[in-house]
Amino acid sequence: RSSPFSFRPPEYPVLHQMLRVPALFKTLARRTATARTSFSSKALPAFNYADLFAQPRNTVETPYRKLTGDYVSTSEIKGRKVLHVEAEGLTLLAQKAMEDIAHLLRPGHLQQLSNILKDPEATENDRFVALQLLKNANIASAKILPGCQDTGTAIVMGKKGQYVWTEGSDEEALSRGVYNTYTGTNLRYSQVAPLDMYKETNTATNLPAQIDIFATEGDQYKFLFMAKGGGSANKTFLFQQTKAVLNSPEALMGFLGPKIDSIGTSACPPYHLAVCIGGLSAEMNLKTVKLASARYLDDLPTEGTPDATAFRCLDTEKRILEHCQQSGIGAQFGGKYFAHDVRVIRLPRHGASCPIGVGVSCSAD
Repeated sequence: RSSPFSFRPPEYPVLHQMLRVPALFKTLARRTATARTSFSSKALPAFNYADLFAQPRNTVETPYRKLTGDYVSTSEIKGRKVLHVEAEGLTLLAQKAMEDIAHLLRPGHLQQLSNILKDPEATENDRFVALQLLKNANIASAKILPGCQDTGTAIVMGKKGQYVWTEGSDEEALSRGVYNTYTGTNLRYSQVAPLDMYKETNTATNLPAQIDIFATEGDQYKFLFMAKGGGSANKTFLFQQTKAVLNSPEALMGFLGPKIDSIGTSACPPYHLAVCIGGLSAEMNLKTVKLASARYLDDLPTEGTPDATAFRCLDTEKRILEHCQQSGIGAQFGGKYFAHDVRVIRLPRHGASCPIGVGVSCSAD
């Protein structure tokens, strides 16, 4: 029929196809409904929450010392014990923790240095470095001079149970403790404040501190204190890879070996080396590297589960440690002791991503 708006479909193929779109939508709708019915007929996994970083093994014995019985008290509210912590207690804790970090080494780390002197496979260079580090530790233990000239960025991680009550800002109280240590002892101020994009000035207090506090269950307030120097921080790496690196142990070591060697000696070995494979994000991967380098995750399981929980891969730890010992880099001047030990943490990941993080804790532990 003749009309100003009439057209003949064969001469207008695009419009002709558009006329068929509603029919296509109907077909897709039918197929989607069929697929949904088929999928829903299959048994879905029941909901199951699993703590990704649960550490059930309880094999690590951390030595503690009591600072004081002050600043803490308990009460009972609705049948539950509540722990009350005064701000002064948090300040004292942070102050003493950062003071100890700057001047003292853990007994386990000191033992590892001592073991180098007794190892017949250690080179003279290895023994020389170990002996100097032990002498240095002895001097620093007097708490007049720190164990390292780079006294680091103060890092505090807290896990606060819901039955722990504090008043005011926990971050402020902890920061005051950091301030007291750095301004009251012979520690270097390393933090610089940006005045604009290019001009900076030293804060002259080593503040700010990096403070992260997480809400957890229970009536305990647990902390991890770290002083992260520039040397080890600058040797923290993230590599965005694919599943190909996980095709075999040889493929993984072929990738990791050169990356680990490239760390070099500028961060002061022997290192506590940490590697994280996987992670739900880049920041989860790198945070895990930092915690693993401090041996904070040592009690993770040693096997994975369908619940996608983190675990330590002891076989890969052994392979990497052997690589470090055979690399010839040694404790700064050639030898066996490029690393004291290795931690490898395996995490769940998005199927399209495989982040790999590598980092170290230096010989200042």
